Amino acid sequence: MPEPRRSAERYRTVGEGTETLHSFSYGRHYDAANVGFGPVVAINEERIAPGAGYDEHHHSDADIVTWVLEGVLAHEDSTGQRGLVRPGLAQRLSAGEGVTHAERNGSDTEPLRFVQMMLRSTNWGAPEYAQVEVPDGPGLHETVPVHAGARLLVARPAEPIVVDAPHGVLLHVTRGTVTVAGSRLGPGDELRIADPARLVLTGDRDAETLVWLVVGPRG
Repeated sequence: MPEPRRSAERYRTVGEGTETLHSFSYGRHYDAANVGFGPVVAINEERIAPGAGYDEHHHSDADIVTWVLEGVLAHEDSTGQRGLVRPGLAQRLSAGEGVTHAERNGSDTEPLRFVQMMLRSTNWGAPEYAQVEVPDGPGLHETVPVHAGARLLVARPAEPIVVDAPHGVLLHVTRGTVTVAGSRLGPGDELRIADPARLVLTGDRDAETLVWLVVGPRG
């Protein structure tokens, strides 16, 4: 049975008004045994103080998926997209051959917390932007598509949810408490299963989990 990866075990980076908790190896937090899962290479929980954030920076050959947990994210990129991202909106920026973007707390008074995930992308052309409103309430919900061998779902298991994962699955809890495969998981905890699996998720009323299904055999 796979062992959960606990929130407190994540790597931590602190900047001016920013704190990042990294699920995977990053920068000076190098760990050769923890560089990715399938095409997923980063799951970062970002905590941004009012008025703070990240100025314009560059990405290429990556799909970047953002899921806001609380507050409002102000996004702007070199494709011409700009706006506010709030809880319930799944955003994807496919960097392609290259894109710059800036991300800041959209409020001068309230904190911002979001999960940002990066995948090795199969888009090597022009950058692309997409966003999808994810339904409220319990269930297993589709989100934004990515240019990678993976599929992101949002699970809210107030009632039991069955997840079929023929090629592997990564679960990242964002809220509440979730029980799955004999493990009790809280916010920031993860479960990674590389083998085929059929899982039953149960949770409290407010529980929420990001579910990355690997599509096709893992490389």
